[in-house]
Amino acid sequence: MKKPKTKPRTSISVLQSFRRKQTLVRFKRPCDACRTKAYVARVGVDLLLFQLVDDRIRYDGFQILRRVDVPEVVAEPYAEFVETVLARRGEKKAVVPRIRLLGFEQALRDAGRLFPLVAIHREEVDPDVCHIGAVHEVRKGRVYLQEIEPSGCWETTLCDYATDEITRIDFGGGYEDALHVYGRSPSPLTKSS
Repeated sequence: MKKPKTKPRTSISVLQSFRRKQTLVRFKRPCDACRTKAYVARVGVDLLLFQLVDDRIRYDGFQILRRVDVPEVVAEPYAEFVETVLARRGEKKAVVPRIRLLGFEQALRDAGRLFPLVAIHREEVDPDVCHIGAVHEVRKGRVYLQEIEPSGCWETTLCDYATDEITRIDFGGGYEDALHVYGRSPSPLTKSS
């Protein structure tokens, strides 16, 4: 897997300080068109867990990114505006899930156990596609998902992806929740011959 050329400019100690102080932050990854607003929820050596705030100023689930893909994390300059709107709307932060940031394999196991759907992104392999589904298994460098289509229909076979191609994982957000509400429980899997 290709590694980004930029090194993180924001140290782990600064990220931990943002987490402890619950500072609203912003960052922009090289592959993203817009900046992301979030709270630092957990800090690992190589992975970061963020609680997202979307452009409509609502909480929108969690995201795990490789630290190397987030060159700089800074305090959000309009934090007072954002946090006032969140408070006046009665928005509440979700409890930070117990996701171990020991690598994408472990993070997928934990997220798959705690959330009905996860979205994985392989932006270096296929930048325009994300795969959303229920995690069935993670082993030997691969994740096995029963995917759900944008129509809310479940696939009846498992798809598998190399975990070393993953650049981002999303879960607990509005879109994943909407798919789960509509699609409900996964369809039975087709037996292989």
